[in-house]
Amino acid sequence: MGLEQFIQEAISPWMKDEGPDSDIVMSSRIRLARNLEKIPFPLVAEEEKLKEVIDEVEKDFNEQSFEQYQDFELIKMESLKALEKRILVEKHLISPHLADKTKQGAVLISNSEQVSIMVNEEDHFRVQLYLPGFQLEKALEEAFKIDDWLEEKIDFAFDEEQGYLTTCPTNVGTGMRASVMMHLPALAITRKINRMIPAINQLGLVVRGLYGEGSEAIGNIFQISNQVTLGRSEDDIIDDLKSVVHKLIEQERYARELLLQESEIELENRIFRSYGVLRYSRLIESKETAQCLSDVQLGIDLGMIKDISKSILNELMVLTQPAFLQQYAKKTLHPQERDVFRASLIRERLKLED
Repeated sequence: MGLEQFIQEAISPWMKDEGPDSDIVMSSRIRLARNLEKIPFPLVAEEEKLKEVIDEVEKDFNEQSFEQYQDFELIKMESLKALEKRILVEKHLISPHLADKTKQGAVLISNSEQVSIMVNEEDHFRVQLYLPGFQLEKALEEAFKIDDWLEEKIDFAFDEEQGYLTTCPTNVGTGMRASVMMHLPALAITRKINRMIPAINQLGLVVRGLYGEGSEAIGNIFQISNQVTLGRSEDDIIDDLKSVVHKLIEQERYARELLLQESEIELENRIFRSYGVLRYSRLIESKETAQCLSDVQLGIDLGMIKDISKSILNELMVLTQPAFLQQYAKKTLHPQERDVFRASLIRERLKLED
């Protein structure tokens, strides 16, 4: 196991399982921000100090096994090519911010890719743990186990009044960011999501795109997360987020039923047009691919399309991203070359489903 597995396999092992409400909630994630007590935070620390952090991680945790997550592999950013970094971003194993670091950044990744621990990102440690479907409480429980494992050998910066100290003020306190990735095609088609996002923001939650802050919600995939942690417990944060997610699930199911009742032929036409585009296009760009995959996914969920597995759509969502596409092609591709190769790859994958 190691880097080759992480950049060759489009689908992380944990993504092959289904969780509660997985037709709408694709995944649940807990991220914990932590800093070392005696070393300046990454944004102000000298390079030599940041190297000390990586050296300590390599000594204490590289190739170490922890419970069901098995071995962890330490990957240093300076050892990676630009394309390899982008692939790790596309798989959500590292953030774009860490990928932009050329020195003294690293990540510990579990064999299952369910856990990744970014080192010297915005904070010394960013622990993130994923579970399929809507499982925030279980994800928090598992993330705490990883946190405790780290604290056996590391002293984190903690203030009795403020809680865990972090670079960004919105993370001070629990240091926790809880989020879910949701597929909301019916709310997007009916444009109801446009009215719901401001209301969600007023509740202290944030709606982002597939790759977090600053990213667009391509393919009708939205990330919903908490924003502030100071003065709030982990349970309070989870409860608030769960309440909103339950309502979104309810509204998405209602919107799907409404589309079937009032616009079934238009909906069916949209879904099968997108299916046709994927099956027969000779050139397709990434944003159109994501939209077509979203439509076909909706068609599967509604029982309109029965001859494609959801797993192939999940694989294509990652495989057709720019960096992964070039990794698969084994060469650098210019934008139009990527669009041609993307269309060819999709046709090939869907043909295997026949």
